[in-house]
Amino acid sequence: MKTSYASAKSLGLVSCHDCHLLSRWPGSSGGRSVQCPRCGAELHQRKPNSIVRTWALVIAAMIFYIPANALPMTVTSALGATQADTILSGVIYFIHSGSWEIALVIFTASIFVPFLKFIILIYLLLSVQFKSIKRPKDRIRLYQLTEAIGRWSMLDIYVVTILIALVKLGILADIEAGPAVIYFASVVVITMLAAESFDPRLIWDAVEEEA
Repeated sequence: MKTSYASAKSLGLVSCHDCHLLSRWPGSSGGRSVQCPRCGAELHQRKPNSIVRTWALVIAAMIFYIPANALPMTVTSALGATQADTILSGVIYFIHSGSWEIALVIFTASIFVPFLKFIILIYLLLSVQFKSIKRPKDRIRLYQLTEAIGRWSMLDIYVVTILIALVKLGILADIEAGPAVIYFASVVVITMLAAESFDPRLIWDAVEEEA
């Protein structure tokens, strides 16, 4: 026999997003905002406009993802010659030079991980909008994975920063961050905000409605 569990929402309870105090939700708020009795933050049973905000952030990140990969990440000048490298050209360079491990790390962190986050967030959004009740625990794990890998997508920014700090060849050579750095950083920050704006409790709402 399948066991069902009462949710905080069904019991009239709500958790504060700031201090995580579990409070009782008033039966009728009269349209007024409800504050946490401990820290005074505004309480919400679900994040306001979670789906709309997450969609907007995901679409914005996908738009920035294109120039982040198409524009140069680094611009190197040496002996009068200038070379601009994108993320993918950098991966190809390390492959040709025999540094497969570095190429794999850069490809995974800078190309595959952001794309994977897009796929996961879009899947979660669609599953909530279509009120899917399939495998809710696995979808929660996907959401937790998206939150966990967010900070590691900044690897390219770290590498470029370290290169600029280390390369000091005076008038012979110079390395600068390319325009892709701004777009790539925007992709990372926006996808992190998208994961934060998505309310995973919406996954269980559909399951409870079918129970």
